[in-house]
Parts: sequence; C-alpha cells; structure tokens
Amino acid sequence: MMKKEKIYPWIVVALLAVVAFLNYLDRQMLSTMQAAIGADIVELQQAQNFGRLMAVFLWVYALVSPFAGSIADRLSRKWLIVGSLGVWSLVTLLMGHCQTFTQMYWLRGLMGISEALYIPSSLSLIADYHAGKSRSLAVGLHMTGLYLGQAVGGFGAIFASALSWRMTFHWFGLIGVAYAFVLALCLREKRGSAPAAVADKAAGSVSIVKSFGLIFSNIAFWVILFFFASTSLPGWATKNWLPTLFAQHLDGGMPVAGPVATITIALASFIGVMVGGPLSDRWVKKNLRGRIYTSAIGLAMMIPALVLMGLGKGAVPAVASGLIFGLGYGMFDTNNMPILCQFVPSRLRATAYGFMNMVGVAMGALCTQLLGRIPNLGLSFAILGGVTALALVLQLTVLRPVTDDMQ
Repeated sequence: MMKKEKIYPWIVVALLAVVAFLNYLDRQMLSTMQAAIGADIVELQQAQNFGRLMAVFLWVYALVSPFAGSIADRLSRKWLIVGSLGVWSLVTLLMGHCQTFTQMYWLRGLMGISEALYIPSSLSLIADYHAGKSRSLAVGLHMTGLYLGQAVGGFGAIFASALSWRMTFHWFGLIGVAYAFVLALCLREKRGSAPAAVADKAAGSVSIVKSFGLIFSNIAFWVILFFFASTSLPGWATKNWLPTLFAQHLDGGMPVAGPVATITIALASFIGVMVGGPLSDRWVKKNLRGRIYTSAIGLAMMIPALVLMGLGKGAVPAVASGLIFGLGYGMFDTNNMPILCQFVPSRLRATAYGFMNMVGVAMGALCTQLLGRIPNLGLSFAILGGVTALALVLQLTVLRPVTDDMQ
C-alpha cells in the first residue's frame, strides 16, 4: 500500500502530461494549418483575420481563468480536468466541420473557456501531490506534455497535406474525447487537500471575494504576476508567430518552418525542465531563493535568444535561437508554480494561478494581435528580449521567500 502511495503521485503527473499534450496540440495546430484552412475559408488568407482568430482564444481564456482557478479551489479538480478535456476535444472535432470564419471564430472562443479550466486545476493538484523535494521536477515533467503538444502541432501543415485539415481536427478531437473517459477512471483527488469551500463554510460569492482579496493583498503576488505577464509576451509570440517568421527565411516554407520552430523549442524546453527542475529542488534546500535563481537563469538565456531569433537569417540562427530560448524557457516554466507555492497557501493556489493565466494570456493576446499588424516581425521579436530583461531584474530584486511551502 505504501509503495502504491509513493508511485501514484508520479502516475498523476504521467496522466496529466497526456492531457497537457492534447491541450497544446489542439490549440497549436491552427497556427501551422493557416494556408490549408485558408484555401477553404478565404478570410484566413489575411494575416489580420488570422491574428483575430488566434487572439479570441487568448482573450476568452484570459477572462475565464481567474474564475476557473477559483472553481478549482472549491470543487473536485479531477472532474474539472476531465470535463475540460472532453469539451475542448469536442470543439476540436467540430472545427473540422467549419464552413465559415464566423463558425471557427466562435468555436475558438469556446475552446478558450474549456481550456482555461485545465491549467489551474492540474498544477494545483500536482503541487499537492508533490511537496518540497520533487515539486519543480513534477511540474516540469507535466509541462513537457505542453512542449510536446506544441512540437507535434508544428506538423499541422504536414498533417493537413496528408489527411486534410478537416480530418486532422476530427481525429485529434476524437482521441481527446476517448482519453477523457480513461482519465475519469484513473485520476483521483489528493486525500487531505480539501478545497477552500470545505475550509470556509461560507462558500459562494462572498468566499470568492475574500479569496481574491487575500491574494491581492500579497505584494509578492503582484511581483509574480508582473514577471509572469512580461514573459508571456515572448512565450505566446513564439507559439503563434514563430513558424510564420521562420517561413520568411527558410527554404521550404511552412512545412519546414513549422517543425523547426516548434520542435527545437520543445526539445530544448524538455532539457530545460530536466535541468531546471532537479536544480531548483536541490538549490531550495540550501537557499530559499534557489527556485528564483533557477528561474532567473532561464530568463537570462531567453534574452539573447529572442534577439537572435528576430534578427538572424537562415537555418543556423533559427535552430540556435530556438534551442537557447527553449532551454531557458523550460528552466523558467518549471518553477512558476513552485515559486507561487512559496508565497500563496495551498487553498488559494489555483485561484492565484488563474489570475496569472488571465494576465499572462491577455498579454499574449495583445501581442498576437499586434504582431499581425507590424510589418517587421523579426524586429518585434528582438524588442521582446528587452521586455524579458525587465522581468529578470524585477524577479531578482524583489522576491524574497521565507518558506518553500506556505500553509
């Protein structure tokens, strides 16, 4: 029995890593199937309309995220995760049947609602299952599912060529719906991690307002919110526009640029997680700022990578910048929830991460729309390196935790 209890927290990570894979795959495919979809839905041949379609997901996702996090702190995270996966997978399937831009636009917005429920619920559940010595590694391994989904999504143009874009959406949607049933059977809530509604009998709107007040009265949370939002700009820029940028400089167009843009970053991000997770878990035992320092190393790597990404020409700068950026992003990404755990108690973490998602994704939506209107896409990427530098300075100068697991 004890052996099962030790193994199951890692089973949770494995189960949720598959959900994370589908999460990013279903949203990423659209960015690399633009040309194929545009042949049938002519509005998507215009970069501005494509930017609107990508951005509506982000805006809806952002607006729903705080409430999704608050719900996750009060209800069963297991069933929120299962329901979220089932709905966005069904939406993916239906996108394969779209005949107009308007239909796809509304479905993309619905996907934003369903996917917003997932990340706060899953990261809060993983953080509860993995305290202290394995938290950064566990969160990072889950994040590798996101990176892998992003990488496979980079093959969207190839899938569309082999199957058609409609069948690509159809089959991946069916896979997600089927996996939701698997998850319903295998995933369970963490015992002893009662949601806030159990701790606070006065659940409901008053309890939600109280939880929001507790979170925003914490100065450290404002700092975390700011640097998370700042780094979301280059994060979403690489997800939504890097394939387009590389297609301008690489022979072979999008079928080559898509995989180069997504695979290099995903592979390097996985390495960053495998380095940054254990490093953070060990460093924090000797110095409570160890997680912050590990995250800062990652941010420092992202800065020159963004400059090279934007200003470099050809295959070598493209691959090199993708690898450096991904390595740094993995080290940064694997430590966001563990750093949050140092400043926010467990009963409020999903809500807090929901606000982080809201601000981060809203910045991503703004960035996605702006990059669709700015002629010099490469220069825009280089400028984002300066934004990341500001986030790095703020993180190092302000955050000073007094515990690794606030209760």
